[in-house]
Amino acid sequence: MELRQLETFCAIIAGGSLTAAARLTGRSQPAISRQLQELEAALGFTLFERNGPRITPTEQGLRFHDEVEPSLAGLRRLEERAEAIARGELASLDIAAIPALAMGLIPRALARLPAEDLPRNLGLGAVPAGEVVRQLLDRRAVLGFASLPVDHQGLDVHWLGESRCVAVLPAAHPLAGETCLPLRALDGERLITVADPHRLRHRIETALARAEARPRGLMAVNASILAASAARAGLGVALIDPVTAQGLPATGLAIRPLDTAIPFFWSVLTPAARPPSLLTRRVIEAAREAAEELPGFRLHPPRSMDLLTARQAASPQDDPRDNEEPAR
Repeated sequence: MELRQLETFCAIIAGGSLTAAARLTGRSQPAISRQLQELEAALGFTLFERNGPRITPTEQGLRFHDEVEPSLAGLRRLEERAEAIARGELASLDIAAIPALAMGLIPRALARLPAEDLPRNLGLGAVPAGEVVRQLLDRRAVLGFASLPVDHQGLDVHWLGESRCVAVLPAAHPLAGETCLPLRALDGERLITVADPHRLRHRIETALARAEARPRGLMAVNASILAASAARAGLGVALIDPVTAQGLPATGLAIRPLDTAIPFFWSVLTPAARPPSLLTRRVIEAAREAAEELPGFRLHPPRSMDLLTARQAASPQDDPRDNEEPAR
């Protein structure tokens, strides 16, 4: 296998045809066709089914693409970092974060740093919490932000954040007149929330059960921003993390605190095998400063990880404050 053959293969997948792959790579269509044939011969299996001008990936082709694409992305990052070293510049900064933090907290944190202090290349990926951990352990990212619970073996925890979830509903909704929304008032409403049953949704469902609120239906989404968009469209009442809520445009929406605390917990992580760079430490500090602007934010030290994970699994209480020491 040759690198150009692998690039050609990924271009065909991305473009959906040999013609599109030729356009994406700047190569001729006969060259694309030849490189694909050579790659299939080297592999010993067929990557695409041909049907006239149409070309469709085989199951083996899709499985092979799942292996190739991350490797090529790693090579591209290596080239970028080598070029930065040659220019005497900072290497790229790759951050992996759950969508709520990637779209809300982290851009505000990066904006706190002088532009000249940031590297030429910045990477910010919005991925599930488990993928945040995998990218840190695989060194595809140097800094991660993940909701609890999180398996932090092989990772250093720098600080833990907590803030209370809020309700998002259309401005014209009858409940929008509440200054503090009782969970009991959600009885009979359609609820919009995140789909993962082992993270925030678990706490939301437990809190609703304690309040004896029985929603008439549930819309599950994979990101809080989608829940807010659905609420704006009038599909129901969204219960989401406060980080996403802080960045929402106010037009057409009402954002209300809840009478029962449903904490949203997250962690700031780096690989334990390598100390964070000065730039990474500055981003960690800038993220803490940005988080302190959230209503009711609490900063917890790394040693509170097990305690907060236990709280994540427990029933929400009307007063969520614990006796653990605050972070210094």
